[in-house]
Amino acid sequence: MKFFTKKQDLKAYISSKKAKNKTIGFVPTMGALHKGHLSLIKKAKKKNDIVVVSIFVNPTQFDKQEDLVKYPKTLENDTLLLEKVACDVLFNPSVEEIYNTNVTAENFDFDGLEHQMEGKFRDGHFNGVGTIVKTLFKIVTPNKAYFGEKDFQQLQIIKKMVKQNHLKVKIKGCPIFREDDGLAMSSRNTRLTEAQRKAAPFIYQTLQKAKQKSSTTTITNITNWVQNEFKNHPLLTLEYFTIAEEKTLKTVKNKESNKKYRAFIAVFAGKIRLIDNIQL
Repeated sequence: MKFFTKKQDLKAYISSKKAKNKTIGFVPTMGALHKGHLSLIKKAKKKNDIVVVSIFVNPTQFDKQEDLVKYPKTLENDTLLLEKVACDVLFNPSVEEIYNTNVTAENFDFDGLEHQMEGKFRDGHFNGVGTIVKTLFKIVTPNKAYFGEKDFQQLQIIKKMVKQNHLKVKIKGCPIFREDDGLAMSSRNTRLTEAQRKAAPFIYQTLQKAKQKSSTTTITNITNWVQNEFKNHPLLTLEYFTIAEEKTLKTVKNKESNKKYRAFIAVFAGKIRLIDNIQL
């Protein structure tokens, strides 16, 4: 596996491969890799000649400084995992390499996608996401880039950003990778206490029940039911639950037969914030 920390070195390497008509698959990450990330890399391996993974904890997408400080950094273990799945290139730049001295996010207009759900609770988060993904795409110039559907809102926003900026990269959304008990895999899961980890699958169980109810009852009733389920939970606190149209991400009161919908949820286990979603 090739290891790069400087964007010029990586660009030169990719240019040499593209000159030989090699295709580039890209999986951007913030490290603390798990099986969910590895499943994206395996998908990228099947469809591309060379797979590049970036590990970069992006400061401009954290609305809380303490979350940035506490974000797990496990580069040694990450490198071993990447070698196991035969990743071709790891790009691990410093903050200075990406932002120089100006660590600020670009301002984006994602046609309102950024104001729904996560956008209501995480100020400036999607400007940070848009900034880093756009920057990395310009460095890596991939043919295809792979993202998990756990961050479904982020996936839709990246698709919008690519379209708005006429970037020549195909965005591939990949199914949520789950633990055996249903909990969506996340780097944050490692920060859960034993009791919180045991309680956390309740989030996906609730989503599954909401999905079952969606064929027989109203969205308002489902939303009220979910809120009540969490009201009495000793370890989990609901931040939001919403049913939204997949394309616009706007919360809906009634479903129409020709549109696709998802249920989205954000829950706190202590100070650790967990998100998940399910297609209805």
